[in-house]
Amino acid sequence: MQSQKLDSLLTAKWPNAILAVTSDLAANGLGDRELTAGARSGKLKRLRRGVYARTDDWRHLKPWEQDLLGIQAHQLSSRSSAAYSHVSAARLHGCSTWNGGPLVHITTPFSPSQASSGEDVVAHGALLASAEITEVLAPWRRPTKITSLERTVVDCARTLEFESALVIADQAVRKGADPLLMRGYVDTGRVIRGARRLRRVLDAVDGRSESVGETRARALLTKLGIKGAVPQLEVDTPNGRYRGDFGWPDSKVILEFDGRSKYFDFAPTDEVVFQERRREKALTALGWNVIRIEWADLSRPWEVERRLKAALTRPERRKPALPSLGSNGRAG
Repeated sequence: MQSQKLDSLLTAKWPNAILAVTSDLAANGLGDRELTAGARSGKLKRLRRGVYARTDDWRHLKPWEQDLLGIQAHQLSSRSSAAYSHVSAARLHGCSTWNGGPLVHITTPFSPSQASSGEDVVAHGALLASAEITEVLAPWRRPTKITSLERTVVDCARTLEFESALVIADQAVRKGADPLLMRGYVDTGRVIRGARRLRRVLDAVDGRSESVGETRARALLTKLGIKGAVPQLEVDTPNGRYRGDFGWPDSKVILEFDGRSKYFDFAPTDEVVFQERRREKALTALGWNVIRIEWADLSRPWEVERRLKAALTRPERRKPALPSLGSNGRAG
């Protein structure tokens, strides 16, 4: 099939959605011949058997949007009654994730065959209580069965690297996950395998973290042995209240993670940036030192350590010395 003709067909007959199944495509006039030609030419991306996306549409998506569509593709092509779990459940709960991987996670009451689940799926076998399963309306407007927030944190803590699991745990607590209920999995012995990893995450969780970057920065401070940070420290200035991601009031040091535009596809408006810088200048005038770090800095912990420790151990700004007075009362 000629490339130009195929382009025209895919533009004219593609449904009003990123993903499409073969039955809907066939109804629009895109049959096996067109789909095969599209896949071979690279114009179509086959996510799963019977589920396609136009490659140009797919390439313009953010990584976290692709991860969600991977779950949607699985739901569209599977008749499984399993619950989405682990990092997939975290995404469907609306939790931000970091380094969770693109694979789809499901949990079934039996030990599933990995081969039958598909290369894009990690199938877990576990008996879930009714309280550990909930239903949400997925972003593609379809009711979807997933593990509860608490069970999701437990599963992620046992299977992910510490920092990745902590990101999800922080987000889950902000969304209402019950820390006591999660702690009960360890205290009652319900969780044995991975209990140590779970306990470490629960000991470190802090729902005050508002972003992936803040959680990772807090984990870095712990790793560096830098203590005493107050999350979301608020300082009143003549130009308004300033809230820093982390602060050391005694040393008048604030640490800001400045990575919103890169990770969340969100950039502050010019007015917001102006007011933020204005308050920062006011802080500096009051003797505060504001240190900003970005995503790349998290991979250079030695540099963050050097800057922070230099600020935290700086000598206090001395007041100007008063002139000494002679016996006649005049300055000497």
